[in-house]
Amino acid sequence: MILGAIANVWRSPSAAFKSAVQHFAAGVVFAAAATEILPGLKHEGAAWPVLFGGAVGIFVMLTIKQFASRARGAVAIAAVTGIDILIDGLVLGISFAAGARQGLLLTIALTVEVLFLGLALSSELAESIKSRWKVVGMTAVIGLGLPLGALLGGPVGMLPPAALTAFYAFALIALLYLVTEELLVEAHEHPDTPLIASMFFVGFLALLMLEDLMP
Repeated sequence: MILGAIANVWRSPSAAFKSAVQHFAAGVVFAAAATEILPGLKHEGAAWPVLFGGAVGIFVMLTIKQFASRARGAVAIAAVTGIDILIDGLVLGISFAAGARQGLLLTIALTVEVLFLGLALSSELAESIKSRWKVVGMTAVIGLGLPLGALLGGPVGMLPPAALTAFYAFALIALLYLVTEELLVEAHEHPDTPLIASMFFVGFLALLMLEDLMP
């Protein structure tokens, strides 16, 4: 995230590059959700925990979207982004509760996503903050929400199976929201080429290959 902010304030990447990164990140996150979170929900008799966790996930993500649509100014944008990345961290902690392998793969997926987030947030902050170092510093502070959220999500692994399933459902909704309502929506604000559009599938296949190569 810090590297994304530094790259943006010194030499902003082209719209085509940003769109390609968004497509690639969406593919990677989607693959992580499908292969690492979704299998944990396939348990008999777990319909109600899945429904409850999924409903909470929908409510939380749509609430964040509502606040984001009303955000104006650097402070408001920073606050909304901070909440968003805290949720990402919580999902990361939940994935580590499922197992080290799941957590590692989702870490890789979210690393690509927060690279874009650093680019986007620093662009917004630079409109009202003239100092490059202040923009990078504020981005770094907001980025601390990711490890904080992961620490909060870590103890989920000690919960009863039904509660754990509910948290998995929440994590799945949060990741799908990230792909469909953030990354891909913003990526399609710029004209696509076949090469840029293909980056979604490149990211998806890359994570699948990485999963197969892991012991």
